Amino acid sequence: MKTFISNLTLKSIVLGFGLAFLLGVHHGSVNAQVGSFPNRPIKIIVPFVPGGTLDSVARLLAKHLTDTLPQPVIVDNKGGGGGIVGVDYVAKSAPDGYTMVFNAATPMVTVVSLQKTPYDVVKDLAALNQVATFDYILAVNAKSPIRTIEELIQLAKKEPNHYNYSSAGNGSGQHLYMELAKSVAGIQLQNIPYKGNGPAMQALLASEVDCMFDTSALLPLVQSHRLRALMTSSAKPLPGFPGVPTIESLFPGSSIQGWNGAFVPAGTPKEIQLFLSDAIRKAVLSADMSAKLRDLGMEPSSVAMEGFGEIVKRDLERWGKIIRDNNIKAD
Repeated sequence: MKTFISNLTLKSIVLGFGLAFLLGVHHGSVNAQVGSFPNRPIKIIVPFVPGGTLDSVARLLAKHLTDTLPQPVIVDNKGGGGGIVGVDYVAKSAPDGYTMVFNAATPMVTVVSLQKTPYDVVKDLAALNQVATFDYILAVNAKSPIRTIEELIQLAKKEPNHYNYSSAGNGSGQHLYMELAKSVAGIQLQNIPYKGNGPAMQALLASEVDCMFDTSALLPLVQSHRLRALMTSSAKPLPGFPGVPTIESLFPGSSIQGWNGAFVPAGTPKEIQLFLSDAIRKAVLSADMSAKLRDLGMEPSSVAMEGFGEIVKRDLERWGKIIRDNNIKAD
């Protein structure tokens, strides 16, 4: 018995030291790869001009990362080509972790189906972290006689293309979410494209159009009784929109969320990707940033790397099909 215990104890000690050695070697190799990273400022490229919601979230993220990393994180706006210019800049940047792009779902994954791009979203970029998710709301002017989504569908079926909706342009989120709704509901509505989200919303508020899909950031307009919400694009009921049906409840399998997130050039060392991913996750889940994201009508998300990459691939396929099926072209 003593011999058995002694041998067992000896084996445990040896295995323990062996495991500790292997873990130490692995940890050391990770640190060796990361090295002194970061030893200079990190840039977050926003592929649009300053001032939009995407830019606001990127600056919020940059502030939180600057507070926790040994180097500042700065936002650099490189607009043009519907987001293509900024994304291409990052895709062709050195894969060293010092340049990332922050983008939203529709311009990131739909632009490749709307026009030819000089990069491949999956092959040339590595998904780091989803930062937030958000849903779209179908709304009408509060003075509209249309009070429910069922009424809108019924009227649109009686008079195809008689009713219309505003969007921020062909291929915009407002356009694509309405095309999704039209497809599953079997109705025809005319798209009235405007030059940006602001003019499109003003058209709805002025009753120049019948309806519009926009993000849940329009909640204040619903709460102030200037707009009436008819349906959400979500799978589950949304806080702030009690009693408003989801597209999933009406047409199962049709819900889809918007998102924004960070990407780095493909080829960026995995250890640096892990380092940045962890820093972003901690920033997003901090009480302050989570609260500010919710104030913008978004839900913080910590989906990272492979999980985020799978979401990107799924949305590429799904939005691509909607664009092809409806022959949608970019402005």
